Amino acid sequence: MPDETGVTFRVWASAAQDITLQVDMADKGPERHVALRRIGDGMFEARVEGAGDGTRYRYLVNGQGPYPDPASRSQPAGVHGASEVVDWTRFAWHDARWRGVRFEDLVVYELHVGTFTRAGSFLDLLDRLPYLVRLGVTAIELMPVAAFPGRRNWGYDGAALFAPASQYGGPDDLRRLVDGAHRAGLAVLVDVVYTHLGPDGAYLSVFSPDFFSPHHKSPWGDGVNLDGPGSAMVRRFVADNALHWIHEYHVDGLRLDATHALADDSPRHVLAELAGTLHALDVGRPVHVIAEDERNLATIVRPASDGGWGLDGVWADDFHHEVHRLLTGEGEGYYVDYSGRAEDIAATIDRGWFYTGQRSEYAGRAKGSDTRDIDVRRFVFCLQNHDQVGNRAFGQRLSQLADLASCRAAAALLLVAPETPLLFMGEEWAASAPFLYFTDHEDGLGRLVTDGRRREFARFSAFSDSEALTRIPDPQAAATFEASRVDWDEVDREPHASMLRLYRALIALRQAEAVFADDEPGDTAWASALDEATVCVTRRVSGRRLLLVARLAGAGRVTLADGSGAGAASEAGRGWDLVLTTEDPAFAPDAAPPCVIIGDGAIAIDFARPSAVVLRQR
Repeated sequence: MPDETGVTFRVWASAAQDITLQVDMADKGPERHVALRRIGDGMFEARVEGAGDGTRYRYLVNGQGPYPDPASRSQPAGVHGASEVVDWTRFAWHDARWRGVRFEDLVVYELHVGTFTRAGSFLDLLDRLPYLVRLGVTAIELMPVAAFPGRRNWGYDGAALFAPASQYGGPDDLRRLVDGAHRAGLAVLVDVVYTHLGPDGAYLSVFSPDFFSPHHKSPWGDGVNLDGPGSAMVRRFVADNALHWIHEYHVDGLRLDATHALADDSPRHVLAELAGTLHALDVGRPVHVIAEDERNLATIVRPASDGGWGLDGVWADDFHHEVHRLLTGEGEGYYVDYSGRAEDIAATIDRGWFYTGQRSEYAGRAKGSDTRDIDVRRFVFCLQNHDQVGNRAFGQRLSQLADLASCRAAAALLLVAPETPLLFMGEEWAASAPFLYFTDHEDGLGRLVTDGRRREFARFSAFSDSEALTRIPDPQAAATFEASRVDWDEVDREPHASMLRLYRALIALRQAEAVFADDEPGDTAWASALDEATVCVTRRVSGRRLLLVARLAGAGRVTLADGSGAGAASEAGRGWDLVLTTEDPAFAPDAAPPCVIIGDGAIAIDFARPSAVVLRQR
């Protein structure tokens, strides 16, 4: 930590006998070697007068190394190079009036800094903020930006968890991005990974082997030690990392990656502890804590006062899986658990997720828990995200797997449903660029990654022969990364421009309707199936109702009449106005609008093809 006269260096090294600091103060003389003193709890410390912002340093551990600081704030020469002292208090913020965005008002836009812009930098992203404001989203979610090895990466191979990736710019560039987002009215969420490190360039275990557990495993190797000897410092490391994003970068919240892999048998789960720590902050804005968790565990978002862990939200993939199954017909892998029938999509909207305790064929066990006491806005729904696109062999987006008419109808369903919506970069204009899995590891590790990536798909019928596997793009190839960059020239061309207009209109509708800011959870939404492919969603809007009828496949007539359906039907003849259809000429270059007949006591809709209709009660 720097101050006016020098820097106090402190490092957790529970297994070390001695720690030596190598510090380079550039024009202030030759490199200095300073022995650190033990101060308890495995911590070592030394004071260096004259050091300050920009000073480079590394550590020798028991005479081995030198190694970068595991809690370095900057790695300008990469994850293997020297660490750099950063005085974060010197940055001039302009967001003193920023009060954040309520969770209930979030419309989240997930993006990868390296592929969302041409330059792939924080500052280039800053220039794209006006576009995002016009789109109508209220928050951007950055895929992990912690320092990673090589020139390109998704970010989930983070090695120095406190240092923004130098490939995207320096720490102050990230601060400029957040500052600019706040001035534009956008919240910023950061995706963080606490389940593993590396596998290349992570030196924390060299300092403290206690970071990993001998008892718990994760998909990436040994589990993080959250409940064994030495775990108190591991939990502190996690909490300090989370806090540093809030304090040093002013971010508005964190998305916690793969929390199902955080094995913790402590009396108080680390997620509950982390959420409590972040929610106790007095920073003048709400701090959101969102989990990605495949267990459908209601405890995650149940309030601490009711025995839950108290997180604000959780990614709920069942909606994605059900809609994807209906639109694409895919049924392998985890899609085997989903029917894609409208009644199951409606049930998922009503409950937040489909699996609330039923047996999962894919998992081979019961999955999920009851959500009746949970506000459905705590569930984050999407049609696409980095996993669902990027974990496909060829990185295809939904708009490349299903017809655009169905995609438009699905977009309306996502943005009218009461859950918190998340968009994946380029989704709103049906971007043609895939989002592929890419890395830039050293040759030996890179070959293992390439081989492992292809083996992942060997169980799927499309890759049953070795020749098919070789067609899967090589994660290590620079061309794989370049192919994943979105093409901004598309947004003004059809059919992309009309899709973008639709997303803007749907988000504007969501923001304009009072129901979406209603503080009363519960009786504000109903969903039902009108046939195998048509979902009806009714929302309460300040005493009126908003009605969505989304036909996701095929053509045909549906009728809503008094006494049938859920919510909307009993109001069917009580004065409805057509707001929009996803087949309006502004939204579909080859428009085929459904015929909407509003009669006395009934609404009939003739669908020429998949589309959605939004009506508002007078």
